[in-house]
Amino acid sequence: QVQLVESGGDSVQAGGSLRLSCAVSGYTARRYCMGWFRQFQGNEREGVAAIDRDGSTNYAESVKGRFTISKDNAKNTLYLQMNSLKPEDTAMYYCAANTFGGCAVRLLSISEYRGQGTQVTVSS
Repeated sequence: QVQLVESGGDSVQAGGSLRLSCAVSGYTARRYCMGWFRQFQGNEREGVAAIDRDGSTNYAESVKGRFTISKDNAKNTLYLQMNSLKPEDTAMYYCAANTFGGCAVRLLSISEYRGQGTQVTVSS
C-alpha cells in the first residue's frame, strides 16, 4: 500500500525557514514524479515544486528562488526547503506522487497519491 507521510509544518514569522519532509512507503520514490502542492484556506490549490525521476525540478513562479525540492532515494524521503517565507505561503502542504509524463508542477494536485498534509503558517 502506497503511503506518503508529511512532517515539518509549523508556525513561523515572515522571513523564516522551514523544511518539510515526506516519508514514502509502499513504492520506490525514484520511479515516480513527486512533489508538493498546497491548499489555501479558500480551498484553492497550487502546485509548488516537482522533482522528476531523473532529478530535474520545476517550481511555481511564486516560490522560485525561495523553495528547494530534493529527494533522498536511499531513505525514500522527499523534502521541501522553504526560505524567506511570506504570509501568503500560509497553507496546508501536501506531498504527492504520480505516474504522469513530464512531471508538471501544475498537475501535482491531481496526483494519484498524496499524503494527509502538514500545516504551514507564516505570520507578519
